[in-house]
Amino acid sequence: MKRGKLLNSELNHAIGAMGHGDLMIVCDAGFPTPAHSWRIDLSITQDVPDLKTVLSAIADDFIAEKVSYADTLPDHNPILLETVRSLFSDADHEMIAHATILGDMASMAKVIVRTGAFDPWGNILLYSGVDVPNWFSKPGTVAPPEYAKKLKG
Repeated sequence: MKRGKLLNSELNHAIGAMGHGDLMIVCDAGFPTPAHSWRIDLSITQDVPDLKTVLSAIADDFIAEKVSYADTLPDHNPILLETVRSLFSDADHEMIAHATILGDMASMAKVIVRTGAFDPWGNILLYSGVDVPNWFSKPGTVAPPEYAKKLKG
């Protein structure tokens, strides 16, 4: 058997299929998923599973270079925002318009993970990154400034 917390085989496959810069959206139960999207539906009932549980499991296996969320999240769901910032503290964070998440970003996502969450503005965008220390470990490679700050040393 595999090590780690994440047991869902389709979610494991999705994380393994992500390339640098690919977008995964982890969303609440009401997110309007485009018909053409790869959707992993984890929802069972209201708040099962919740966003914190799903995001925590993903954070253990997924390198997020950037995390985005609705610009209304700080005012309307600050507890969720704190959870996201804590789980993905090494990533860059960006707020965008909620309507953009529901429209343009949803159609750009490689995968959309639906939770059972009943969380206002509970749609979190995770952009796949690289394991910076391993990626820039070969002699003679020089990390650009945005990655150099993530190197230990």
